[in-house]
Amino acid sequence: MLRRWLAVVAALAALALAAPASAQGLPSGPGRCSGSFVNPITDVCWGCMFPLSLGSLKIWPSSRADTKNPDLPICACGTPVPRVGLAMGFWEPVRLVDVSTKPWCFPNLGGIKLDPGFPIGNGYASNSSQIGGKSQNTAKYHVHYYIYPLLYWLEVVTDFLCLEASSFDIAYMSEIDPLWQDDELTTLLNPEAALFTSPIAQAACSADCIASTSKLPIDELFWCSGCQGPMYPMNGNIGANVGIKQSARLAAERMIYKMHRQGLAWGTSGSKALCSKYIMPILKKSQYRLQQVNPTPMVSGRESCSPIGATTILPKSGQVYPVKGEDVGFLLWRKRNCCVL
Repeated sequence: MLRRWLAVVAALAALALAAPASAQGLPSGPGRCSGSFVNPITDVCWGCMFPLSLGSLKIWPSSRADTKNPDLPICACGTPVPRVGLAMGFWEPVRLVDVSTKPWCFPNLGGIKLDPGFPIGNGYASNSSQIGGKSQNTAKYHVHYYIYPLLYWLEVVTDFLCLEASSFDIAYMSEIDPLWQDDELTTLLNPEAALFTSPIAQAACSADCIASTSKLPIDELFWCSGCQGPMYPMNGNIGANVGIKQSARLAAERMIYKMHRQGLAWGTSGSKALCSKYIMPILKKSQYRLQQVNPTPMVSGRESCSPIGATTILPKSGQVYPVKGEDVGFLLWRKRNCCVL
């Protein structure tokens, strides 16, 4: 499978070289797309794969918080005669997410800009507006969502049926989705958003901020993205921007929720997932960790792959920077509970 991974990288490199001159020859400045390919060895925080569990027993512990695992180490799947296996739990890198103010900009594909020739509209990382009589900075991002089953490609664990056996693919681009561009159209996906606009509902997000930073997010507060802000609307229009790290991460987290709401992402954690993945229209936030890989990869420390909603203050500064470092890429880690037969 290593050869398959090298073939994917070679194909993407060829795509970058074959991009139009207008896309590669943009002058240095705010309009230029920047980024780099993710190095699977040096840019990935391999410690984020742990803890590794067998039932409720941690056979490879970690300082990072873990979701609840099945109590028993033995499981059974299949009908009419169930097959007995071991209830394993681990974290796997499975997706990449681009976040950029520039349409058709792909930071995780080496910073190429695949302009199809028709305008979509630029986003912005900070823009002043009046909300409720108060001045507030807002942001608007485009987001891309990739299929990226890294463990399967590199054959880190061989003959392991729990790994997602798929190939690299760009599964979603916000530029072609009208629901991503407009808050009113987005209510088709999240009509319940109107129930969580009250000050009391939003104040509850402070508790989610503390929980996700210290351990795991509060899944019952599904309308909150912890320290980043509200999960609604499920698009890239950020109502409160306090920095690129915060607002870009919120856009990525909203995209994850959107993928679940549209049935393009499934539940993989807990006893319910031992035998098969399951539909999860309400996001279980604790199932995911996000690791920044562009413009600067975070590969060490407990905050290198923090849960959804965790503060962006704790990671060291300089992870994003003006002009060239404003296109952000994330590697998405997903908790997997599986019955190894």
